Amino acid sequence: MPQLQHPLPSVQAYVDHFSAQPLPVLRHTVRALAALRHGEESIGARPLAAIVLSDPLMTMRLLTHIERNRRQSQNHDITTIERAVMMLGVEPFFTAFGALPTVEEALADRPRALVGVLRVIARARQVADLAREFAIVRRDLDVQEITVAALLHEATEIVCWIFAPELALQVQARQAAQPGLRTAEAERAVFGVSAAEIQLGLVRAWRLPELLVPLLDASQQDNPRVRTIQLAADFARHLAHGWDDPALPDDIAAIEALLHLGREALLQRLGMPEAIRPRFLPPAPTSD
Repeated sequence: MPQLQHPLPSVQAYVDHFSAQPLPVLRHTVRALAALRHGEESIGARPLAAIVLSDPLMTMRLLTHIERNRRQSQNHDITTIERAVMMLGVEPFFTAFGALPTVEEALADRPRALVGVLRVIARARQVADLAREFAIVRRDLDVQEITVAALLHEATEIVCWIFAPELALQVQARQAAQPGLRTAEAERAVFGVSAAEIQLGLVRAWRLPELLVPLLDASQQDNPRVRTIQLAADFARHLAHGWDDPALPDDIAAIEALLHLGREALLQRLGMPEAIRPRFLPPAPTSD
């Protein structure tokens, strides 16, 4: 699997390079699918979908496969994983995804990069969980669609770790040396472009469902569904540094404004430890 050692000259060059590579999945996903296939019970769409949704890379592979093989009579996008599995069928699913390369194989000789990509994948799952919670509070019409789009929000960073591990490690080193350095600035310093600038090009090259494209476009912040995903991603990224991250108060205020939820109820939903909640609550009114 060819891995970049030096930056490329443009966003399109990255899109062309990354989209030409076979996308690996987690080794756990391969094992879980094999165990399900060879189990004694009959296989339904729901357990298959649960395995797919635990891995953003497998989610991308399935949605891309569905889009590339859609029939002319299919005039609507499939944007949720259980529907995608049902449309494909259980046996065709295993036929299509019987032999998959793994992330662990791709990065076998780069253990630090493997740790890096596994952290981003864990964060992607957290973003999806948070966005799902926010969408439920907002009574979004399609919570599962939001969940899938949120899971894919970190897709380009994941791909950079897999196909350009040395460059991704340089980004990590810059941020470690300058704790206040924004991720996009560090990426531009190393890659010449940011992951967000590559994202939409990759989404189209992978032929993900068109309905998901605007949800992954961070420029559309006036759209409450896009904002749901972006705020979940911002919060998860900052929380990775601990509850003392200086950006968290602004994140929480923005989420509160989006959800119209009381501050105490919001902090509870966000899983904030009770001991530190007073720091994020408004001061109690004083009596004259």
